[in-house]
Amino acid sequence: MSTRKHSPILDAALASIPKTLRSRIIAAYLDLKRNCAEGRSDAAGLAAGKFCEATLRLLQKVITGANTPFGQKIGNFADECRELIQSPAATASESERVIIPRALVFLYTMRNKRGIGHVGGDVDANQIDVAVMARTADWLVCELIRIHHGLSLEEAQDLVDSISVRQLPDIWEVGGKKRVLREGLKARDELLLLLYSSSDSVILAEDLCDWIEYSNPGVFKSNVLRPLHKTRLVEYDRETQSVVLSPKGVQYVEETLL
Repeated sequence: MSTRKHSPILDAALASIPKTLRSRIIAAYLDLKRNCAEGRSDAAGLAAGKFCEATLRLLQKVITGANTPFGQKIGNFADECRELIQSPAATASESERVIIPRALVFLYTMRNKRGIGHVGGDVDANQIDVAVMARTADWLVCELIRIHHGLSLEEAQDLVDSISVRQLPDIWEVGGKKRVLREGLKARDELLLLLYSSSDSVILAEDLCDWIEYSNPGVFKSNVLRPLHKTRLVEYDRETQSVVLSPKGVQYVEETLL
């Protein structure tokens, strides 16, 4: 899932980092935080990988003067970090040479080896895993701010906490149902948010009607579902009474509702 790629607060705090690297680090970080907040384990893992790779390129640039170009695959991630850790002390701060690379290896390993989105086992660890990934990314961003903006770690933490990425999730799952927590939305926008939160699934029209608490199922279908189908924001199959969010619907949610 994509998200808004701009955060003026982070952009200013990391202004000393080259723009190409800075924009990718910020975009991946915000994607990771938003997907964690919305319980999207697979999308959070993908964003974590992008965040690690962008941050590694920054460290390469700082320590060696050159980084792996975007578009060119990074080799063995742990080996690349190990090279940075073994760099001469004079090339960069200890945090950039030693601590941050080790944190990146941990985060990257969580993303690759824990099977984010895994099925099976006695305990579903996805929620715990993504929470750990989010907090590790928080620390990494705080450390980058501390180094590149001249702040203390506490000041950097306050800055990160002020960013609206620890937001109240729009969707709440409770008792086998989903509820939209954002107030003031029309029924059609609530429906689109619900579908967006289950973008890989087909949802029955009766479930959507129930989740939105629309009083009349027939009116719900005629006044909400059919217009959305007509504008191609959703695919509404009248025979199976199933509803799927279209790519156009995804774009609408991300650009208008998020």
